[in-house]
Amino acid sequence: MEKLMLILLHLVLLLSMCFIAVSHAASSSTGLSYGFYSKTCPRAEEIVKDQVRKIYYIHGNSAISFHRNVFHDCAVKGCDASLLLDSTPGHRGEKESERNFGMRNFKYVNVIKKALEHECPGIVSCADIVVLSGRDGVAMLGGPHFEVKTGRQDTREFSIEADADTYLLPHDTDVSAFLDSMAALNINTAQAVALIGSHTVGRTHCKHLVTRLYPTVDLTLNANYSVYLKMRCPSSTPDPKAVEYSRNDPGSPMKFDNNYYRNVMQMKGLLKLDNALYLDARTKPYVEKMAQDINYFYEQFVEGMSILTEYKVLTGAQGEIRKHCQWVN
Repeated sequence: MEKLMLILLHLVLLLSMCFIAVSHAASSSTGLSYGFYSKTCPRAEEIVKDQVRKIYYIHGNSAISFHRNVFHDCAVKGCDASLLLDSTPGHRGEKESERNFGMRNFKYVNVIKKALEHECPGIVSCADIVVLSGRDGVAMLGGPHFEVKTGRQDTREFSIEADADTYLLPHDTDVSAFLDSMAALNINTAQAVALIGSHTVGRTHCKHLVTRLYPTVDLTLNANYSVYLKMRCPSSTPDPKAVEYSRNDPGSPMKFDNNYYRNVMQMKGLLKLDNALYLDARTKPYVEKMAQDINYFYEQFVEGMSILTEYKVLTGAQGEIRKHCQWVN
């Protein structure tokens, strides 16, 4: 009997150890957590926030760039800092894609990375810097501050121009393509409409506007507003290297608010998709609600960002911590 009890006890202990191992493996597979760097680099998020603030007061548009980086990185095979990789001989990187035209200020991500490397060498990934700086950029523009999980690894694989061409939508996309692309990222309609509300800040280059102005004005564009846009974009063939643009939200172009939705309801959206959101029965109710209730906009925006920033992340041994964000180690 005593021998049998010992065997049973051994089996119980063995099963317990297996359960713990499986549980550990399951939790490790997710990889991300709030305060991931609390022991390895306790000031990581504070350093990012401080750098974003300092850079913002030097170059205000940087906050918008930080936020745009999140979508343009995460939407292409997940949040892995592939967007930041420089092209190499024979390989044109994501930055070269037409879908990333106008993306800039990558140098400021390197400034943040340098500050973190000084504090905690080899600890904080560029992928996490993209997400944290994007979050803090929104807050600097008056938008909501929210917590994000960290623990992402950087990709070792060199993504190419064609990857961005595949996953990022063209500037003249329609509502159906937009909603389909969001659904592929596990983002629902309300969250998608909130995320596109990021157009409340920033600017759009004339090369992406002229098809709505010339040779005739798009019928879905406010006629009076089109006169203003033609002043901003006087040529039907703007020089892509020239700094010709219109602010997305003339009323409050540097404030992350819900004025975008009010503009859209007046047919004053810059891109074709903007006004289309108000004309489409699937998205119109959300446009109206977000125009009326900024808290609802913020709530759905934060939910959408949480899903987006956790999409197909690399964790543990799946990636690396780059020494320099624009090159693999």
